[in-house]
Amino acid sequence: MTVLIRQLHKHFVGEVSGVDLRRPLTQQEAIDIEAGMDKYAVLVFHGQDISDEQQMAFALNFGEREASRGGTVTKKEDYRLSSGLNDVGNLGKDGKPLPKDHRTHLFNLGNCLWHSDSSFRPIPAKFSLLSARVVNPKGGNTEFADMRAAYDALDDETKAEIDDMICEHSLMYSRGSLGFLDYTDDEKQMFKPVLQRLVRTHPVHGRKSLYLSSHAGAIRGMSVPEARLLLRDLTEHATQPEFVYVHKWTVHDLVMWDNRQTVHRVRRYDQSQPRDMRRATVAGTQPTVAQEAAE
Repeated sequence: MTVLIRQLHKHFVGEVSGVDLRRPLTQQEAIDIEAGMDKYAVLVFHGQDISDEQQMAFALNFGEREASRGGTVTKKEDYRLSSGLNDVGNLGKDGKPLPKDHRTHLFNLGNCLWHSDSSFRPIPAKFSLLSARVVNPKGGNTEFADMRAAYDALDDETKAEIDDMICEHSLMYSRGSLGFLDYTDDEKQMFKPVLQRLVRTHPVHGRKSLYLSSHAGAIRGMSVPEARLLLRDLTEHATQPEFVYVHKWTVHDLVMWDNRQTVHRVRRYDQSQPRDMRRATVAGTQPTVAQEAAE
């Protein structure tokens, strides 16, 4: 079938039709979808009633699976999913919503902050592919912001100021901003800050974009208060309604986004109701900056 993409937002986001994700993609379909990702940065697929295995097989058309270790405080023996997908709903191993005081629930509330997936890893993620299996009846929209358009809208003075800045990213920064401060020694080691450029250049089309995330908590060569004010100002600029698309989930939606060109966040929802969302993550292939210990 022919891949058709209809633009949904002034700057970005495409709605895809003509593809059934339950079957393997042809080589041309994979090429067309990746080209759509380069152009639109977010692609929406409706009506995709897929299994975990089919979701993972679709993701692997675009690169290798990212290892999940280092992105959660949930112990492996407590994982609900064994398929290699990331569990980003609100369910425990028993299939019921996690209690409000559960450590995993409190940690996962950080997903309500603007972020780019895995920016806390030395080599951050390329694509994320999120499948809606059970949708919460109220709230839970996911918002995406186009970091290319946001960069383009900056004045030349600001572009020159930030172009070579290097940030430190850690899950402890994002969760700490919500008051989650209790980590084991192993977790502190696992969540040690990594370095990322503040401005990225896309490897295909060459557009520059802001590389922002709630995981960013410091900028090399700046005091922490000054750096956090700058990051806050840039995030405020980049997440104006002008640059934001709101996705209202329906069951069996699959949304795919490029973490190199966007940030996203989930909005608050009724945590007493089940929400089953499963993410496949395509690994990045190179760091944004040569890594060294970020002390």
